[in-house]
Amino acid sequence: MRPLSYTRAFDVETAVATAAANENSAFLAGGTTEIDLVRLGVTGPDLLVDINALPLADIEQQPDGGLRIGALARMTDVARHSVVEERYPAASQALLLGASEQLRNMASIGGNLCQRTRCTYFRDNMSPCNKREPGSGCSALEGIHRGHAIMGTSEHCIATHPSDVAVALVAFDAVVHTIGPDGARTIPIDDFYLEPGTSPHIEHPLAHGELIVAVDLPALPIARNSVYLKFRDRQSYEFALVSIAAAVEVEDGVVRDVRLGIGGIATRPWRARRAEEVLIGAPATREKFIEAAAAELSGASLRRDNAFKAELAKRAVVRGLTTLLPGEAR
Repeated sequence: MRPLSYTRAFDVETAVATAAANENSAFLAGGTTEIDLVRLGVTGPDLLVDINALPLADIEQQPDGGLRIGALARMTDVARHSVVEERYPAASQALLLGASEQLRNMASIGGNLCQRTRCTYFRDNMSPCNKREPGSGCSALEGIHRGHAIMGTSEHCIATHPSDVAVALVAFDAVVHTIGPDGARTIPIDDFYLEPGTSPHIEHPLAHGELIVAVDLPALPIARNSVYLKFRDRQSYEFALVSIAAAVEVEDGVVRDVRLGIGGIATRPWRARRAEEVLIGAPATREKFIEAAAAELSGASLRRDNAFKAELAKRAVVRGLTTLLPGEAR
């Protein structure tokens, strides 16, 4: 049996200092994924620093019209917050389509953003996995990869990122606030997730002991007209094969602004910038949506079992955008 120590921190500074002092420590928030990984032996921290007593659960409106969500705010509380529902409906919907109700009541926003892949090879200690053990190989490349990524992949890893709400946050240009041994910093969420390249075990730019303390949603009028759609093998408690967070502003039949995030297809929450470029200033028509989706997926790296995701993702983009048009324009 592997020994594991536990301590509870009551302020951010102590939490960061305690974690930073032990190079094999980890923070513990909701624990809905982390405890599973410890039990499976996928991760093996010597010390868990419980941060649940830290004052990081508030959801506050900002003077500029944005919203600050504390890292320890629970998924359910964020999803049901009146401002999130009204101004960022895609984020609310993404949270409610993630996990089970019991898990949503426990899981934190900060933990959700840092959750690890559901790749079965990552969670199976008997299988080579570069993300779990760098340099050991990737079993998914020639193995069972129906649910794996087609965008942002490398020859070292094709695992998908599992978060739903991160897809919406990427579309909305959220900002991650952290405090670490070297002080506070802000990280645009598009820079927070790293593609695997040759080092798939490095998933984000956080230093050891650096703690997410809040996430900012900027004031973004277009986000009010947004939607999150999730396509999966079953309707209950399942990760996405493909998901789409879409927001669009249309004036006189022309797309003035658009935001697109795609989940389930990539090694990170995927911002569909190619599709956005095609759509800005273009007619808001189904034909143009199809063209934009095709442009985005043109760079997909398809494999034997997951090639269907490209077509599914194209249709999801079109469905998401079409859903947001006024009734007479659909």
